[in-house]
Amino acid sequence: MFLRSKEVTFLPYGRRRSRWRLPRWLWLLLGGTVIGAGGVLFVQERYLPPRLSAEESTRLSTAFEQADAERQRLAGELTQATKKLDAAIEDKKGLANDLTTSRASVGRLQDDLASVVGSLPPDPRNGVVEVRAARFAATGGMLAYDVVLTRDHASAKPMAGVMQLVVTGETAQRGQTSVSLKPVALSMGRQEVVRGSLPLPDGFRPQQTTIQILDRSAGKLLGMRMLAVR
Repeated sequence: MFLRSKEVTFLPYGRRRSRWRLPRWLWLLLGGTVIGAGGVLFVQERYLPPRLSAEESTRLSTAFEQADAERQRLAGELTQATKKLDAAIEDKKGLANDLTTSRASVGRLQDDLASVVGSLPPDPRNGVVEVRAARFAATGGMLAYDVVLTRDHASAKPMAGVMQLVVTGETAQRGQTSVSLKPVALSMGRQEVVRGSLPLPDGFRPQQTTIQILDRSAGKLLGMRMLAVR
């Protein structure tokens, strides 16, 4: 009863607090963060492409720059090619217009030729092929000729044939004689103008030319006419 009583500590705010610990929610947050980071690393290592090293990244960047430069070069070439194509299309249109104009001019010339040929005197022999007019001139050992031929009731398909010129004249050694010149191939429509020149024998002075129109060389005679050489 007379023993000293044990001291009693007065705690005005209740019981003494225990040692401080992290809250449970913080532990959960840290755990979730660790698990998430581990999951990301696992997925990256297992399923995603491997990460590039610094050297590989540099090579990839260089390759990309080279590819981009090549793309720009090809784009420039494509632009130039497009410009050339547009210019070629314009040139083609111009040529098409010129061709149309030329065809119209050729059509008018053919009409004019038909009118001129129609006004020529008829061939007195009135053969399958008529020799409507001809002109010959001998210069420098050559016989120049212009021969106008016509076909009545001609079909749309040209008729093949040859023109044989037999020239009568004089030579110093043989006197009066005739020579046959090289045959000239023909493709005759309704009207045909044959123009050219053929060589004469040395020393030959032509006086008259007989025009023979044949279906082939040494073949059937389709028309003939004799005219003087100027």
